[in-house]
Amino acid sequence: MTTTTTMTASTTTSTHRPYLEALQRDGFVVVRSILTPSEVATLREAATEVTLRTRNGKWPYLRSVPKQFPPWPSTPPPSSEGGIWGVQHLMHPEMPHREKFIKTYFSPKILSVAEELLGLSASKKEATSNDATHEELLVMELFNLLVAPENIPFELRWHRDDISETVTPEQELQLLQQKSPEGKQSHAQYNLSLCPDASLIVVPGSHRRVRTDIERAADPYEATLPNQLIVRLEPGDAVFYDSNILHRGIYQPKVEGGEEIRLTLHGSLGLKDRSGNSDKVRATAVLQHGIGFWIDREDASLGAGERAEKMRANLISLGRGENVGYSLQG
Repeated sequence: MTTTTTMTASTTTSTHRPYLEALQRDGFVVVRSILTPSEVATLREAATEVTLRTRNGKWPYLRSVPKQFPPWPSTPPPSSEGGIWGVQHLMHPEMPHREKFIKTYFSPKILSVAEELLGLSASKKEATSNDATHEELLVMELFNLLVAPENIPFELRWHRDDISETVTPEQELQLLQQKSPEGKQSHAQYNLSLCPDASLIVVPGSHRRVRTDIERAADPYEATLPNQLIVRLEPGDAVFYDSNILHRGIYQPKVEGGEEIRLTLHGSLGLKDRSGNSDKVRATAVLQHGIGFWIDREDASLGAGERAEKMRANLISLGRGENVGYSLQG
């Protein structure tokens, strides 16, 4: 039986790091009620509207069935083929309800969890909040929306976000260590549910080891792997997870024209690379989604305070993303 940790957003203290301890041990941590019921209701209304807009071909940045990884087309497939399973770029200048999504992304509740997971000390956190001249260490990354396909179920294959399944065990271990040196992450990734959500399936602890023989031999869509765990979220809950944990998604379909049954905010925050290495650890993973082509627009200012603008500047410094390539194919 795998032991996992779930907490409320007020659990952590200045001397204890339960989120980080759970992430390092299990590869994920569930934080309960990070949003209030009122915040959930506001965001659910906004997310429903932008999902419908995207399904109707009025928003070009989407994730389409049956494609798992970018690039995706700019027009949605018909609902008879599943349609879309995601809406991209919630903070884009032309996104309806942009200000609501921005407020959530830069919420102190979410940023504080990310800071803990990225190993920022209490003194650095305090400086981040209070000193206008400090160096901002967080990087604005991605904020998207994951939704249910229409009419037909959709599954993601078992994968790690930034390591190909075709690598040898030796290469896999080397890459895992490279992506999280000494167990330290360069980013914090999360799913934040606005509806009950049991789509994410993980293998706890797999973020620190190579795949077993059983995992390597398994079908890409294997229904059950040893010790797998379904992450169950209620509205307002979030799961933060190591993106290179072995995981997949199973998305049940909604009835065409019916109520949305999955609205899950999918975000990531980066840690500024201070090594001077031009081969940025996160550049491909982030810029492959096309955010670099609009984030430096004059009308892309976030309106969320000085810290948010510094985080946006850190993202802009990664570049626009021409010829950056893709982390995975399919």
